[in-house]
Formats: sequence, C-alpha cells, structure tokens
Amino acid sequence: MACKAIYRSVFFCAVITMPTLINAGGDPLLILERQAESIVKQFAGSLQPRLMEAIQTGGPVEAIRVCATAAPEIASRLSRETGWSVKRVSLKARNKSAEPDHWERNTLLQFESRLAAGEMPAQLAQVDQIDGQFRYMKAQIVQPLCLNCHGSTLDPDVAQALQNHYPEDAATGYQLSEIRGAFSLSAPQ
Repeated sequence: MACKAIYRSVFFCAVITMPTLINAGGDPLLILERQAESIVKQFAGSLQPRLMEAIQTGGPVEAIRVCATAAPEIASRLSRETGWSVKRVSLKARNKSAEPDHWERNTLLQFESRLAAGEMPAQLAQVDQIDGQFRYMKAQIVQPLCLNCHGSTLDPDVAQALQNHYPEDAATGYQLSEIRGAFSLSAPQ
C-alpha cells in the first residue's frame, strides 16, 4: 500500500511541478517533502490575501469571520485536490479540529525547543514516516498582524467575535515570534 501512495504522489508531483521531481533526484521521500512544502505555500498563499482584504474592509472582527470559514474551506479544498490530509494544529487550539495528535504535539514541542535554541523560524519543519505514512509539519510563527486576534491584549470587539466563532478558543496570549501552531499534512495511503 505504501508503494502505491509513493507512486501516486510521484505522479502527482510530476504533474504539478517537474522541477521538484528533478531536484529531488527521484527520491520518493524527498519528492513527498517538496510536495508538502508546495501545499503549505498554497494554503498560506490562499488564506493570507483573504485575511488582509477582510482586515482592510472590516478590521480584525471581519478577519475572524473570514478565517473561521476560509481556513477550513482552503484545507478541505487542498485535501480534495491533492489527496493529502491538510490541516492546521496548535498546542493552544482555537477549536477542536486544530487539536494535535500525539506526533503533532511532540513536533510542536520540538519546534519550540528548536526556536529557543536559535533555529531560524523559516526552517522549523519536520518530516517523519510513521506506521508507513509520510507526515510533514511546518511551524506558523506569530507575526505582528497575528497579535490582533492571537495576542495577550485584545480589543473587546475582537474578544467577543472570537467567543462567537470559537467558544472554546485557547489561541490567545501569544507574543511576537512565538510558534502559534503548524500546518500538518499526511500523504495519501
């Protein structure tokens, strides 16, 4: 079964990005890693402009509304289009769907240790093969804009919007440059 997943992923990767296949030297695991990196870029590249537009038109409260619907929609679309499981996870989850499994939790803790040891935030990624399944995570670092909805001090309207959209929200209290969570992907089996 694992071989089929690798071959299917290699084919998908070759269709999407031939340079990735060539640069990976045909190594199936490296090909999967490059494919995962591409999916993460697509996710961020789809969500960020929508959030920026929402902030410009309605401020952080509008961004919360947009994020509550757009992020799951983008993850679902990418999962359908690629065959991968695509989601975001956090140690301080905004909702139940963002709660990490055992491997994701350990990886997030490792990211925090690596960041504290001086590793560059852009390099905080992890690749593993667990029970024959390829797993990939890429850290999300708190940027200045994130603090509007994830910071320690929230505008009362923002706090109310978070309560309305995410009644079990734990994703606040962050400081600039901390790890807010991660993109988590699993290759198709």
